[in-house]
Amino acid sequence: MFPLRRIAPVAPRHPFWWGCLLLICLAFLPTSAPAARSGDLPDAELERIGRRIWQNECNGSVDGLTSWNTGEDFASLGIGHFIWYPAGPKGPFEESFPMFVSYMQKNGGKVPAWISAAPHCPWPTKAAFQKDRNSDRAKELRIWLAATVKEQTRFIIQRLDQSTARMEAAAGKDAAKVRGNIALLRLTAAGNFAMIDYVNFKGDGLNESERYKGEGWGLLQVLITMRENASSAQQAPRAFADAAKIVLTRRVKNSPPERKEQRWLQGWLNRCETYAR
Repeated sequence: MFPLRRIAPVAPRHPFWWGCLLLICLAFLPTSAPAARSGDLPDAELERIGRRIWQNECNGSVDGLTSWNTGEDFASLGIGHFIWYPAGPKGPFEESFPMFVSYMQKNGGKVPAWISAAPHCPWPTKAAFQKDRNSDRAKELRIWLAATVKEQTRFIIQRLDQSTARMEAAAGKDAAKVRGNIALLRLTAAGNFAMIDYVNFKGDGLNESERYKGEGWGLLQVLITMRENASSAQQAPRAFADAAKIVLTRRVKNSPPERKEQRWLQGWLNRCETYAR
């Protein structure tokens, strides 16, 4: 590398070369956090992120790793409350639990035999699920889920990694904004966590069936809604939290009345507020 004293006298007369020098210098500056890629994060960081997601989804309890919410037609499993539909017609939401099982199998992870052999959620209704809650099968499921927090976290991060390019493509005229907001959020631990948790919480926003009145509520919609003046990595998590609240409030407003989604909104907003901390 040439010493700076040999370049500096030329810089005032040649702004282009001064800009190139600045870009080279910036390339060597450290950022406050690495990009959240599933293969890059150490086990300790995966554990920390996983426990935060676990806390957000089910208050950090083992019992909360298997649940079936009132008004839903599917079980919610794991730290990310992955959806598992029983046999029959599926609802509009992406079924993520079989995806996690497949992820475990492809990566050499152990999966209870009865789960591997089950093409659908074995409990047809919430009542059947609750009745079987203390069975050996349900207990084994919770033990397995509690023992695979890091693997579930890697799976969630992988879903984010695989979605980013598709989100940019789907953003159309907002593609540059989406790309810029992702880059800003990746520069801090808080920004990384916000994206990781939200893509698990409400999806990537690409699924056309996850729409009310034509409007989605996933990560893509939040990235598009983020305010224009979120111009620094430090401001980005706050901007993300505010945008997520707007998107989720809109979802509830657009939702079918019979789903009574208003009952969940305050909890959702509280969760979004954790992204700015």
